[in-house]
Parts: sequence; C-alpha cells; structure tokens
Amino acid sequence: MAFPVPPIPTTHDAALLQRLRHRIDRKTKPLGALGRLESLALQVGLVLDTDRPVLAAPQLVVFAGDHGIAARGVSAYPTDVTWQMVENFLAGGAAVSVLARQHGLALTVVDAGVNHMFAPRAGLLDRKVAPGTADMLDGPAMTAAQLDQALQSGADVVRGLPGNAVLLGEMGIGNTSSASLLLALLSGEPLDECIGRGTGLDDAGLARKRALLGKVMDRHRATAASPRELMAAVGGFEIAMIAGAALQAASERRLVVVDGFIAGAAVLWASRLAPALLSSCVWAHSSAEAGHRLMTRHLDVVPLLDLGLRLGEGSGAALAWPLVESSVRLLAEMASFESAGVSDKSADKGAGA
Repeated sequence: MAFPVPPIPTTHDAALLQRLRHRIDRKTKPLGALGRLESLALQVGLVLDTDRPVLAAPQLVVFAGDHGIAARGVSAYPTDVTWQMVENFLAGGAAVSVLARQHGLALTVVDAGVNHMFAPRAGLLDRKVAPGTADMLDGPAMTAAQLDQALQSGADVVRGLPGNAVLLGEMGIGNTSSASLLLALLSGEPLDECIGRGTGLDDAGLARKRALLGKVMDRHRATAASPRELMAAVGGFEIAMIAGAALQAASERRLVVVDGFIAGAAVLWASRLAPALLSSCVWAHSSAEAGHRLMTRHLDVVPLLDLGLRLGEGSGAALAWPLVESSVRLLAEMASFESAGVSDKSADKGAGA
C-alpha cells in the first residue's frame, strides 16, 4: 500500500498573524529591533496556531542508514562508521549527544537501515527496512515497497513521540551522494555543483565521486520521473524516513527544525508531495557541503546559522534550537510598553500586550 501523504493544515492565518505582530510590536523595543527573532516568533506562532506559543518537549531524532553506493568509495570513511556512530550517539559521546544534553532535547536514534544488528536499549528505535540500500549504480536503491515502508516508519516515529517540535538529523556513510543526486534532479542545478567533499574527500576522491554520481544520474534520469520513483532510485532509508517524519510533524502542527544538507534534501523531496510542509520548517544552518547553499537558494529560505558545519547528526539543529526558544520566550516574557510603563514614541498605543 502506498504511503498516504498526511494533510497539512495551512499556516496562513491573517487574523492570527495580525495578533502576533501586534504583540511583538508592543514589546519594549523599537519596531523590528529583534530582527529575525521576530519573524521566527511569528512563524512558530503560526505553526502552533496560537498567539501565545509555548514549545513543549522538543524531540531530536537522528535517523541512520547505510548506502550500497558507499562500497564504491564515495566517502573518506568506511561503512562501519555508520553503526559505530550510532553506538556513539547512544553512549552519549557524539557531538549531537552533547548538544542535546546541553539544550534539554530528548534524543532518539532510529535504525532506518544500518548494516548491523544493535542490542535493544533505551533511546534506540529499530525500524530497519533492510541492512542498507542497494547500489544505485546497478539499479534502484530501494523498491517501491521499501520506500513506502520507510516513509510510514518515519511518520510513525513522530506519531509516537510527545511534544510540538521535532528536530531532524541523520547518520549514514555515503548519504551526501544521495542528497546531491536528489538536489540535482529536483532543482535542475548542475550535478557537479551539488556534490561536495562529504566526510572530507581529497581532490582525487571528489573527482571519483563526481564521475560515479554522473553515471548514476545518467542511469536513472529518464526512468525516475515522479518524486517517488526518484527517491526509490537514488535515496536512502534514513532520508525517506526523515521525509515521512517531516510530513507527519507538519500534519500535527509541530514545528520542524531541519538540520543540514541531508535532512534538507529529505524535506526538499517531501515538499514535492506536500508544498505546505515548508511553512512548518525552520532551517537551522548553512552547511559547508557544496550543495546546501544551492538548496536553500532554490527553496528561498535563509538558515539561522552559518558556522561552516558539515557534521550532520542533527548537530546544527541542536545549535539553532536556543534561538527558536529565545524567540518564543521573548514573545511570552518580555514586557510591553503598557505593562512596563515605558513611553512609546508612537502616538497610537494600541491595545495591551
């Protein structure tokens, strides 16, 4: 059975936007003085459908999966690093583990398709579709049934978690190859400009990666006509699960914080199924990976941070989270001109905030 795309409610509520804007404008500051924090507060309020938004139980979810194409040398690291990093996440030693603790984010790791059998434990969800995708140079990375299973699993993961905000991250040696191909085929950008060094390829490795992915693109360009066919041809299980998770979160009016290049590729793809998804998304940071700036420009979005990150894991989403939280706290806790007894240069004082 094909994955049913959940209906996503509109966030374009003119009356709510006016109430939110009035509350922000009546705070003890010059108009617009908090810059992008003000537009961020507006977005959160519209997504959560209230002029008094509260962020509750934010969930950081890292989806992990292996890629058949990785055996051809598209990464500077061996494929075993995928499962080893999952163990590192669960042991609390990875960057995202540290940041999740620091910022009070509940961290869940999902085995979407890692070529390893993990012992059951807290914080790990087994949603393995298969022990890695097939080699997409030989044929599609996954079957249509596997794609639907991955999409549904991503949606089910979100459905089972509390809270009203989801931060999406990933782990998978070789997954920048899938993301680059998805970006090129969805946006029309030149493939070579969508391909970066991933985990740190040298010049020879980058040239090899470009040549190989060019062959993959030539193989699938004519047959992968629809978004579903495209994801099945060149995607990854963790990427498809992120797409399903983002769609489900938006359908439940949860805020979606998108990490970097890989998670962004999943959301870009999912937006072709449901364009309204993008209104629920906060783009955490501009990755140093070559294609990410092309992606955000194509989508006409401006990420919150630009730190030269290329780690993945959801680390950029975790770093951006305090800005999201600050925007909401300022809206809730900052005094208005009226409540603070502060003089306003405006003659029209308006109603109290």
